[in-house]
Amino acid sequence: MMVDLDIQVKNNKTMGRLFFFLIFASLLFVSCRSTRTIQKAIVMKDTVSAALPDTVEKLREDSMAFIQKTYNQLIQNRVNFTTFSGKIDVDYTGADGKKFDVNAHVRMYRDSVIWVSVTAILGIEGLRALITKDSVLILNKQDKVCTRRSLAYLQEITSLPLDLHSLQDLIAGNPVFLDSAIHSYYKTPGNISLLNKGEFFKNLFTVSEETKLPVSSKLDDQNQQRNRTCFLGYDEYENKRGPSFSTKREINVSEKNNLSIKLNFRQYEFNETLSFPFTVPKSYRQN
Repeated sequence: MMVDLDIQVKNNKTMGRLFFFLIFASLLFVSCRSTRTIQKAIVMKDTVSAALPDTVEKLREDSMAFIQKTYNQLIQNRVNFTTFSGKIDVDYTGADGKKFDVNAHVRMYRDSVIWVSVTAILGIEGLRALITKDSVLILNKQDKVCTRRSLAYLQEITSLPLDLHSLQDLIAGNPVFLDSAIHSYYKTPGNISLLNKGEFFKNLFTVSEETKLPVSSKLDDQNQQRNRTCFLGYDEYENKRGPSFSTKREINVSEKNNLSIKLNFRQYEFNETLSFPFTVPKSYRQN
């Protein structure tokens, strides 16, 4: 806009026109400046909005990378074995409320068999069991009864969907009912908790932040019609025999009734030559 600087102000009318022209010019300037400010704000807002998805995606990628790294370290710390044997003090409270303090001698051949001998006072053997991929055999030596069942019997007496492989992992102190489908985590002082949704359970699995060894597992049934929960605790690790091994365990299962087992491993060995003696005397009654 061009302004003639030689304007001669001759009367009040001309002064009035100049006054209103200056006001209009000022308003126009302010208006243009405000428009530029608003446009700048809009541009900045659009830029931030465009950046937000990238930031969220980066945070998600970092979170998943942390979860995967923690899970991989946990799996690297698994107790791997061909054979395993252990002597265990067992404090057992059944769903019927009965309590037993017994000693158990356990032998396992990986993915093949679990052999258990249970003794009570004075070292007298009261029970012997042989668990394979598809069957459970139990000798009740007090009543001279042999019980033969499918593997479903194992799930019935433990209130958990265990098979041979998962039961061996449970005894060895490895994670159970946990896979790589972990979708979130949170940290508490010294620990990392991973939330996994598996076929049977929602598993809140906690590991030590320093060692990446199991601390606990909180299982809640995916089937909401079953009010089943389970707590697994791992404590007092040793590595005298190679892998880090939890010598004290806790197992609590709650549904209609409560089942509580505490395990104290007094002795354990890996990869030794083992036998699994199991003979059913002819005098035993079949059940």
